[in-house]
Amino acid sequence: MALVAFDFDGTLSDDEMMVLLGEQYGVADEIEDITTRAMRGELEYAESLRERAALLDGLPEAEAAAAYEHVHLRPGAANLIRELRDAGHVVVILTGGFEEGVAAALEKENVEVDAITANRLPVADGHLTGAVEGSLIEGTKDDALDAAAMEFGTDLADTIAVGDGANDLPMLKRAGRSIGFRPKPNVRPHCDTVVARMDVLETVFREDGLL
Repeated sequence: MALVAFDFDGTLSDDEMMVLLGEQYGVADEIEDITTRAMRGELEYAESLRERAALLDGLPEAEAAAAYEHVHLRPGAANLIRELRDAGHVVVILTGGFEEGVAAALEKENVEVDAITANRLPVADGHLTGAVEGSLIEGTKDDALDAAAMEFGTDLADTIAVGDGANDLPMLKRAGRSIGFRPKPNVRPHCDTVVARMDVLETVFREDGLL
């Protein structure tokens, strides 16, 4: 049994949740700029996340929910998750994105994963507070990968991490196998394999004997 840990924004999904939320509030360009800098490693992830969340201070909860409904899985992602789980492997999502958006995307495709580690945007009086909560703000994805491996009884050597951005580097370096999905230039050198489509990733898993 292997444990496959996927990043979400930019990997399982082509949608950036923060940008979708920003579109509801007229701050998408500012958020996208901060996101790009963070994924290139030019900003500390925690700092960038707090800056982006602060731009959403006061966004009505209903508008946030509408933004999450626009989050979708990439073509082929749902089928790949099903195949991995049907083959007896554990599939987890480790993302600095938000629980509500991940859940909405999975529900649309009627697909489940074994665990999700994500952040949250707290709400007060029906509006986002501009704060952010969760274990993947200051915590890093290598710790989250360790916790998942322990929870499901998997050796780290049998873990596979799939991601694209600077905040994925800790889990890519920790996993037994690292796969970059359209990785940023600073991430690519740390990947054992690089792919750009879910069907190609499926082929890699078949060649590795996982499927």
